[in-house]
Amino acid sequence: MPVCIALINTYELGRQPFGLAQPAAWLRDAGHRVDCLDLAVEPLEEERVSRADLIAVHLPMHTATRIAIEILPRLRRAAPDAVLCAYGLYAPVNEPLLRKNGIDCVFGGEVEPAIVSLAERVARNRDRIQREPVVNLEKIAFRPPDRSGLPPLGEYASLVCPDGSSRTVGFTEATRGCKHVCRHCPVVPVYQGRFRVVPLEVVMSDIRAQVDAGAEHISFGDPDFFNGPTHALRICRALHDEFPQLSYDATIKIEHVLRYRSLFPELAATGCLFVTTAAESVDDEILARLDKGHTRADFFKAVRLLCEAGIGVAPTFVPFTPWTTVGGYVELLESLIELKLVQSVPPVQLAIRLLVPRGSYLFRLPGFEDLVGPFDEAALGYPWTHEDPAVDELQRDVQGLVERVESAGQSRRQAFESVYRLACGRLGKIPSPLPADPGPVIPHHSEPWYCCAEPTASQLAGV
Repeated sequence: MPVCIALINTYELGRQPFGLAQPAAWLRDAGHRVDCLDLAVEPLEEERVSRADLIAVHLPMHTATRIAIEILPRLRRAAPDAVLCAYGLYAPVNEPLLRKNGIDCVFGGEVEPAIVSLAERVARNRDRIQREPVVNLEKIAFRPPDRSGLPPLGEYASLVCPDGSSRTVGFTEATRGCKHVCRHCPVVPVYQGRFRVVPLEVVMSDIRAQVDAGAEHISFGDPDFFNGPTHALRICRALHDEFPQLSYDATIKIEHVLRYRSLFPELAATGCLFVTTAAESVDDEILARLDKGHTRADFFKAVRLLCEAGIGVAPTFVPFTPWTTVGGYVELLESLIELKLVQSVPPVQLAIRLLVPRGSYLFRLPGFEDLVGPFDEAALGYPWTHEDPAVDELQRDVQGLVERVESAGQSRRQAFESVYRLACGRLGKIPSPLPADPGPVIPHHSEPWYCCAEPTASQLAGV
């Protein structure tokens, strides 16, 4: 007997969620009725939720989880008899809190078989006791995602081009998980150094459907597109052969940029506009603590390699950590000037403060637990205070400044100049004028990419 299932997404960086489309395909193939609600772009209509026998909330990131916890009482009121499930990267690590807030079942990793199993139990006897493993890392047979019922692509974040034009963006995944174990990364506590490949034909089927729906650019959401470089290259070639007009972007680790440097000219030739890469810091001691697998010098080399290949560089940072100094922060800004990345970095990246979620591998660092306080359920993390109050004050002031300049519509260059003057002032230093050419304006998404960080007030309020 089929049941009615509401799949709910709260926030995923302005992207149409693969994390709803994949389980929707599995559940519809099993004969169930599925209603997909993406609260990032549409209101929570309690009438739609009230019809559900099973409500499954997708938690791909920290901000999504905080929003989900806020709406759980509304979901329960709308459908008091429904079984509530939470799934995704942030579900297992927050299992105690989710259950405390009324969630019946929690799934992470390859969640689709578990969600189908739960739906079948709900159909038989509305069993809400979890029988499936919380985390499943077994290989599964991925299916072409079913995006029917999701809001149109035009309602999501777009690609902003240097000439001011925009492109409609599609979003897909070629792999899940990651074979690396960076200590601050939220993927690591669930996947523990493993990743799974989504078959080429499934990825291309998903891209094909999104092109038919108006996509002009594809964003690959893999934690690291080059976890499987041969697989990634096959996908890039297939994409370009079938859709030569289509552009794309991907996230690739600095270590992989250096190791697979010979592949980037072909990525550029097949339509790769820019690569997001998690630089995190230019301080070698901090990079070692985070177990990033690269050094400051490696970051500089990777930037030059990508630029030589004609691919834009979109580095991300966690500039405020328990080990940051005010001088080190200024050094980061001056490194961006030297590398001509001033206009490649979203202002929010200059304000990010390290997030320490449950299960973080940071606790494997000797003495790290002495740096943080008890788990804060409201913030979904372990709070920390820098031993130098000037660093925390600088972070708060940079965050406030970034929010003001973004709301005023200032350019990335203008925002950078304001942050640079502020930071130099804390050292009693006169900032050097920016060069006439601070670097290219690269294509970027209208919703900034950020991860491993505490969200700003505007990011939470804007959903």
